[in-house]
Amino acid sequence: MENFEFDEPKYFYLLAILPILLLLFLINLYWQRKKQKEFGDLELLKQLSPEKSTFKPVLKLVVALLGLGALVLALVNPKIGTKMETVKRQGVDIVFAVDISKSMLAEDIAPNRLEKSKQVVSQIINQLGSDRIGIVGYAGSAYPVLPITTDYSVAKMYLQSMNTDMVSSQGTALGPALKLASSYFDDPQTSKLIIMLSDGEDHGEGFEEALEEIKDKKIKVITIGIGTEKGGPIPLRHNGVIEGFKKDMNGETVITKLYPETLKTIAKNANGGYVFGGNTKAVIDYVKNGLDNLEKTDFESQQIADFESQFQWFLGIAFFLLFLDVLFLERRTKWVRKLNLFNEEKS
Repeated sequence: MENFEFDEPKYFYLLAILPILLLLFLINLYWQRKKQKEFGDLELLKQLSPEKSTFKPVLKLVVALLGLGALVLALVNPKIGTKMETVKRQGVDIVFAVDISKSMLAEDIAPNRLEKSKQVVSQIINQLGSDRIGIVGYAGSAYPVLPITTDYSVAKMYLQSMNTDMVSSQGTALGPALKLASSYFDDPQTSKLIIMLSDGEDHGEGFEEALEEIKDKKIKVITIGIGTEKGGPIPLRHNGVIEGFKKDMNGETVITKLYPETLKTIAKNANGGYVFGGNTKAVIDYVKNGLDNLEKTDFESQQIADFESQFQWFLGIAFFLLFLDVLFLERRTKWVRKLNLFNEEKS
């Protein structure tokens, strides 16, 4: 069974040029007919230019459109894969648990805590080889964002789409986040790692129970503190413009802070470690060192192999048709005229 994929699907929008060219041709044809009627009798004009073909301009347009269409397909570069193969990989299973509570909008760390978390996770992914990864988002409750996968490009796409509106219940519940992240691991033989990014505020329950579950499953946890202990307000934005800051019931501006002790407790009880997330390079080095100390596990995955680019065929067709279009003249071809294939009137 053949499988198709497109290397550069963004170029499909260029196909919109084809109907525009067709419309321009029809407008030009209408304008020519109108001017010819103003100049004189159409039958008389045909007799004055007996070699002019009424079909050739249409043929030239069709050939040109087909050539341009083939050129666009060459840019898109269709690929065909026909072979399924089992690929052996060696690595660990990693689940990123990203805090998406409103407090992560605080800008005490640039550009804000949530965007900083995304940058850190993205940089960690860039350093991975063949490890499997998953993503969990959490605030007052936990939300599965991406199941375990080896497709890093898809993981980054889902990561960038994360925002504070994904979870309706606000607050920060670290327990449910740890429970959901631990449920992602489907292979008991694989080394397991949860990388939790948060400001450490915990307003939930079930914290100790989640830690016990993690211990039983032999899951290691690295926690990354995002924010500052001095803290900062939570901006309220409308159309990207700050209109104020979040206030408490007494009308006082809420100052959200980093609570590293909570994150250190999690890491210590899960045989992991804590690192401050302000310096991205330091975080990457710390995580890389932690991964180096984990035992890598062999696992297999099925994937379609031998995808071959097909752009050269469409490029060849495009050049042939466009070259043919240049050779076509708008006057009648003598031997075709004799055959009268297109029912053109003979003068």
